[in-house]
Formats: sequence, C-alpha cells, structure tokens
Amino acid sequence: MNLEQEDIRARWEPERLQHISAVAHAAAKGRTEGFSSENAGEFAKKAVLEWIQENPFPRSPNFHSAMECALRIPVFFSCIKTFPMEKDELEAVLESAYQHAWFVSKNLSLYSSLGNHTIAEAVGLVFAGVIFRDLSEGIPWLRTGVELLKREATHQILDDGGPCEQSFSYHRFVLDLYWMAIDFLKKNRVESCEEIEEINDRLMKGERFLAVCSEQDGMLPRIGDGDNGHAVAPGVHPKRPVVQRTTNRLQIFEQSGYSVVHFKVGTKVIFDHGPLGMAPFYNHGHADALSIILSKNGKELLVDPGTYRYNGVPEYRRYFKGTRAHNTVTIDGLDQAVQETSFIWSRPYRAVLEKAEESDGEILLKASHDGYSRLKQPVIHKRALMTVGEEGLIVKDVFLGTGVHTFELNFHLHPEASFKDEDGWLALEDHGEKIFLKLMGKHEFRFAEGEEAPIFGWYSPTYGIKFKSGVLSCQVEGAPSDVSFLTAIGVTHPLDSALIRRKGNLL
Repeated sequence: MNLEQEDIRARWEPERLQHISAVAHAAAKGRTEGFSSENAGEFAKKAVLEWIQENPFPRSPNFHSAMECALRIPVFFSCIKTFPMEKDELEAVLESAYQHAWFVSKNLSLYSSLGNHTIAEAVGLVFAGVIFRDLSEGIPWLRTGVELLKREATHQILDDGGPCEQSFSYHRFVLDLYWMAIDFLKKNRVESCEEIEEINDRLMKGERFLAVCSEQDGMLPRIGDGDNGHAVAPGVHPKRPVVQRTTNRLQIFEQSGYSVVHFKVGTKVIFDHGPLGMAPFYNHGHADALSIILSKNGKELLVDPGTYRYNGVPEYRRYFKGTRAHNTVTIDGLDQAVQETSFIWSRPYRAVLEKAEESDGEILLKASHDGYSRLKQPVIHKRALMTVGEEGLIVKDVFLGTGVHTFELNFHLHPEASFKDEDGWLALEDHGEKIFLKLMGKHEFRFAEGEEAPIFGWYSPTYGIKFKSGVLSCQVEGAPSDVSFLTAIGVTHPLDSALIRRKGNLL
C-alpha cells in the first residue's frame, strides 16, 4: 500500500509567492548575485503578473484559504514598491491585492479557529488597509487588522512568553508576523503603529522565551507542529530586536509549561510539563506531556522527532504527533489524549509542575499528567528530574492507579547520533558531543529504528522530510504501583551507581 498521497501544502507553499519577496529584498539591497537588479526585478514582476493571470478570483484553488491569501498581500506590496511597472501592470497587481483583502476580511479565522492563521490574516489586512487607505474599505481593514493583533497578543503569547499553541515553530512565525506589521506601519507613518507598540513588552517576552529554548545558531526544538512557514520569505526575516541568550541554571516558564536546565559543559535539558495546546481543538499540539529533550553544545542527542507532514500520510501524521514519538512513557499503546482528526484532539490532559527546588547546586523538578485517567482502570504518570551537580541528572517515572497495564519508556535519538556500550552505559555521541545513559534496575532498553508496522523510530528535520532514527525503548507490564523507571544521564561521564540509587530512592 502506498502511504504517500498528495499534500496540499506542496501547492500552497510556492503559491504564497514569497520567493518574490526574497527577490525584492535582494534587489533593494543590491544583492542579486549574477543578475542585475533590473533583470531580477523584471523576473519577479513577470512571475507575479503571470500568477495573477493564471489564478482568476475567486475560481482558483488558491482562494480557498484566507491565511494563504493574507500572506500574498505583503508580497504584492513589495512588488509594487520595488519594481517599476506600467500602468496596466500596476492596476493588475492592485486589483489582485484588493481581491485578496476582500476575501480575507470575509473569511477570518475567529472563535474556535483562532491561532497563527488569525495573526497572518490580521497582518494581511494591515497591509491592505494602508495600500487602500483612500478607499472606503481601507480604514476598516486596517482597524480590523490592528485590533486583532492587539487582542491576540495576550492570547497567543502567554504571560511567560511561551506559545499558547504549544508549537515553537509557529511561535517564531507569529512573532515575525508581528514584527513585520510593526515595521511596515512605522515606515509608512501610520498612527496605528503606536497602538500595536503597546504590546511590545509581550513580543519581547516571546523573544526571550525562544532565546532561552533555542540553540546558539538560533535553531529551535521541534516541539509541537511545524511547517517551516515564514512571515517574509525563506532566509529573510523582518526587522526584530536582538535578545541576549541567557543560560541561567534553571529557568521555568510556568504558563507554557517548560523548565530549562543548563549545565556548565553546554548541556541543555528542556522538560515539558505544559498543556496539550490551544483550546478547544489543540490543533498544533503533540501528546508530549513530561517529555524531555537534551542537547550538548548545539548538538541534539535526545530529540523531539518533529512533524513530517499534515496531509496524505495519516499513519505518519498520527505517529509524529502521538505519545510514542516523544521521550516520555506511553501506557497501553495509547496517546495521552485522543486524536480525532489530523488536527483535532479530544480528552486533553492536564499536566502540572508539582515541585521545583534549587539548592546546594542541585535542581529537583516533579511533574505529573492525567492523560491516562480516562482509561477504564485509570493511571496517573509522575516524573521527577534531579540533577547530580554538574555531572548529569536522574529521571524517575512512577505511576498511580489500578489494573494491569503496559508501560513503554522511550528516548528518541538524533539520526546522526551514534551509540555504543561502555561498561554498561550507553554512550551517545553526535559530532564529538557525548553523553552517557543507563536504565537502572532489571529492565533493559531495546533499540528500534525505522519500523513501519507499527510506525516507530522516525525523525523529521523539516516539513515533508523524514529519516530513520534510533529509539531506546523499554516495555514493562504490571500494576502501576509495581512499575517504575529510573534513568541516569551523565553529561560528561558515567555517574556513580550507588549515588544514582541513593538519589533515586529520594524521588
């Protein structure tokens, strides 16, 4: 059976025409290597005019999504601003921009469909409102866009700066859309800019959140959905403030539900104890409660496998957003919440950070979730993390509940990470960066990679691409009170076994 069916995003992405914005940006900066700015501009203008001719409004399938239409409006603006046009060419671009704005204004993502789509649509209306400010529709479009941006800032960017949608990729996308709108309004001296700047503190919280969670090169963990979308264009981002990365020993983001632990040797651990996503459908969240990811000096070792695709491969979509694809415990082979469709969850879990202590150079974090309380014989999963000085950390999983269940602990490895046995420890290495991992007690890991029935052991570095990747997996059957997992991770060398057991008994 061929699982690979068409993904509508394969059409939508190039139809955003953002490559035209990239050309316009390069032409404005005089950076069109191998081409004159005039030739580059002529190419870009021709491409836009051909697209308009080939996509009559409203019959083209490219007028099915308000978000996709909204993202093209800034492209039309950059084309008008950057490239010389004849009168009929300018009229064609303006007419299409107007049609796009009209469609967006009539099809806004509101109420239960709020999310990053709403921000993109609001930004499209802001651009259209300025372009057509002399028409009767212009000011209402501008007002609607500005009001939506103001209102949604405190909804989609949480108090701690984290993402309401529980997606790091979309958080970057949303913040860039805001910065693009602010820069546009400033440059065009629009009074509404002052209103949007009122939310600047909120945007800065978002930037600080991403700075803490990102690697030194700006790479973000693949937590939650991600489609590699851009506010401006691939390789081009709007003017945005530079935020200094901080490496405090422990940073807790209570509202979004992430704790970040830094070690002096450059190891970073992110512990996810946040909600499933944005209610009521939790569209872009993954069932990753109590998952951890670990990197060392920018090299990923224990990873979140990412998204892969939204459409055309339902089995892979279900896997990548499911619990088995994350570094946590799966019970009875079920997700922590129920996947109703590729974008809708039901029975969302509640995750809670129960304790966070830092004393004598050591950190203790305890969290739990109730995703499996929906079972006929319910179970609560509790996970504790304790650092061992600067040497490493201990992860302990315990369970409360009734009945007999199958518990599966998984740790997903980066595809480029190798591992070998060193004196009973698994030495994981990625381009010279090494950690040591051991499952204590009588249980042992099995190694899985690239399995297809059922799907298990895959990694997606970017939308539409997947690779086989290793998983360290341990499955145990028993009563909740009789099952526990104690995992030790040494960030420079194996930890002392007696110390691990002693600390593990305290958790």
